[in-house]
Amino acid sequence: MLPQTASWSCTGAIVVAMMFPIGGSGQEHRDIIASKFQEQLESVAARTPGVLGIYIIDLETDARFGVNEELVFPQASAIKVALLATLYALDEAGELSVDDAVTVRASDRAGGSGLLNHFGDGTSTMSLHDLTVPMIVLSDNMATNILVDQVGMESVNQFMRELGFPSIRFQRKMIRPEESVRGNENLAKPLEAASFMARILRCDLPISPARCDAMRHLLELRRPADSAPSQEPVPRNVRVASKYGSLTGVRTEWGAVDLPGRPYALAVMGNYSESGLVLEAIRDVARLSYEYFSRLAGATDHGVRVPPELLQPSDSLGGH
Repeated sequence: MLPQTASWSCTGAIVVAMMFPIGGSGQEHRDIIASKFQEQLESVAARTPGVLGIYIIDLETDARFGVNEELVFPQASAIKVALLATLYALDEAGELSVDDAVTVRASDRAGGSGLLNHFGDGTSTMSLHDLTVPMIVLSDNMATNILVDQVGMESVNQFMRELGFPSIRFQRKMIRPEESVRGNENLAKPLEAASFMARILRCDLPISPARCDAMRHLLELRRPADSAPSQEPVPRNVRVASKYGSLTGVRTEWGAVDLPGRPYALAVMGNYSESGLVLEAIRDVARLSYEYFSRLAGATDHGVRVPPELLQPSDSLGGH
């Protein structure tokens, strides 16, 4: 017990400071911030009509945040990331080449987004690589369906199983409502989609760094705000790999943000709702995520922000 003295306010404080040095890891503070972030995510899910699934991974600490993350949701165009990765894996294995050329036929035309529907019948030839550009940047469904024929849906599903993501399943071509009625929907869990995006950001895939770099570059191209909600709140100098998907009553977003000092991956999916309301929920999650991780990026144990490179030199997650 400390002695009772008239000079307690000074001497006693010195003794306490010697016994319990001011400092610490700051973990208690970070736990409070993390708890608030989880509560914010739960609030977004609760106020969004229908069902919203969320999963977010802190790639610096491996901390996880989730709401309904184990539920399976329809994916719309976000599933195209799995097709893209499988194409590069098959190229790596020598089973096909991204330079292989195919002729664009009228029989491949599909509804929904895209430019290839306006191409002539048999008048154009495109490489598989060139088809991936409109598939990802413009979400071109015709380009996607041509690639599905070249890669094979079962090849995509097998590759996802090998990576440990069995819920990511490609079961129909784009814009096939009759297949959706039969239950042949393209599916994934938020947990697995975010984990997959984390592996893309880390280039932790069975493909060469050059192929991973090419794939990331394509996913990181900036797109219009209503087709890339995870890119919206992030400064343009920060790389964001993402893919958005939409169906009537459904919206999805897979993303990975290479924020210096605090990279993170996320997946947000909603169904049984109005499409516009789910899009707003995805935007809210994207904004809250960037705000949360930017508070942590470059923060000292006392919450003071300094250039991230001063804190802990770390290997890059991959670059161009």
